[in-house]
Amino acid sequence: MFTAPKPYPQEFRDDVLRVARQREDGVTLKQVAKDFGISESCLTNWMTQADRDAGIKAGADREELAELRELKRRNRLLEQEVEVLRRAAAYLSQANLPGK
Repeated sequence: MFTAPKPYPQEFRDDVLRVARQREDGVTLKQVAKDFGISESCLTNWMTQADRDAGIKAGADREELAELRELKRRNRLLEQEVEVLRRAAAYLSQANLPGK
């Protein structure tokens, strides 16, 4: 069974981002990521999301992403409810046929 890894604490992310943004010339993001024990792609994603949250880059910020996830979840539930009601209506219409 697959379990998703727990997210890093926000304080840790903030520290990593601060170090990455204030790194000296010649220090790569790959090295910063290695020093903190994360992947370079993880660090790059954190930097991109931080820029979006700050309005520096276009894209959804964390609040918008959380809202989108919640709306998608709610939409799935509503679609399931509609399917249940559709099946119930079909069943009940069959039960009311003459001759049964």
